[in-house]
Amino acid sequence: MGETHDTWSVDLPGFGRSGTPAPPLTLPALADVVAGWLAVAGLEWACLLGGSFGCQVAVDVAARHPGLTGALVLVGPTVDPRARFAPRLVGRWLRNAAGESPRMVPLNIADYRDAGLRRLLATFAAAARDRIEDRLPFVGVPALVVRGGRDHMVSQEWAEQVTRLLPGGRLVVMDGLAHMVPYLDPQGLSQIVAGFLKEAGNETGHETGREAGHEAR
Repeated sequence: MGETHDTWSVDLPGFGRSGTPAPPLTLPALADVVAGWLAVAGLEWACLLGGSFGCQVAVDVAARHPGLTGALVLVGPTVDPRARFAPRLVGRWLRNAAGESPRMVPLNIADYRDAGLRRLLATFAAAARDRIEDRLPFVGVPALVVRGGRDHMVSQEWAEQVTRLLPGGRLVVMDGLAHMVPYLDPQGLSQIVAGFLKEAGNETGHETGREAGHEAR
């Protein structure tokens, strides 16, 4: 995306290279941080791209802070209402792990270590409790749902339900990929997002590109 759109990667508080607030922030608090960053950055027609739990944060931003985003991309949106029990969610995660790249293992271990067990468990619980389906109808911007065709965390049925609940939703399935689409096929995802942004920009009357639009993820 960097070749056609200005792109930022945002570390949520407590993850990546961000600070480590105590106690761990709730999902709405994380969304408020992202909304605050968007407001300060002053981006025009920003697109939020969220992956997995990041989709829940992105939807919360768009639903509770209208006007800050111009579009959403939800890659592998969690959590399916039928998987809101720890054993079932862990089971799906284990089945999905077989399809992920083994090169992700050291990256995941480093991320988990940096975040700490308390924050990981709190985030896991917040993701499982969150009823994302209740907020999807309040997303008033064009939204793209992306699912890996072999994603065992996000079923095709759930991806289709998420798309239907979004007033401006559309769905793309990337065949042969597991849950972590951005890592497994970043180039393919980039092309899909660029096409979506062009279509969404035409629909809303906004040009998209380095000079007129921005993507935040």
